[in-house]
Amino acid sequence: MHIVNRVRECRFFADEMTQQELATAVGVTRQTIMAIEKGKYSPSLEVAFKIALYFGKPIQEVFSYQDSD
Repeated sequence: MHIVNRVRECRFFADEMTQQELATAVGVTRQTIMAIEKGKYSPSLEVAFKIALYFGKPIQEVFSYQDSD
């Protein structure tokens, strides 16, 4: 299983906010947001909650597990 996310989609529906704007809001680098969106990095639980809360969504609407089969 691996973590999938809808961070890019959330940014799009938040007036196409930039990766940098989200990074600043949740206290990480733009490179971290980029890696999360590409599925190359799984955020800490704290960062995942911060991202979900920033968009006003339950964490399971932004991040979920998916079988890798």
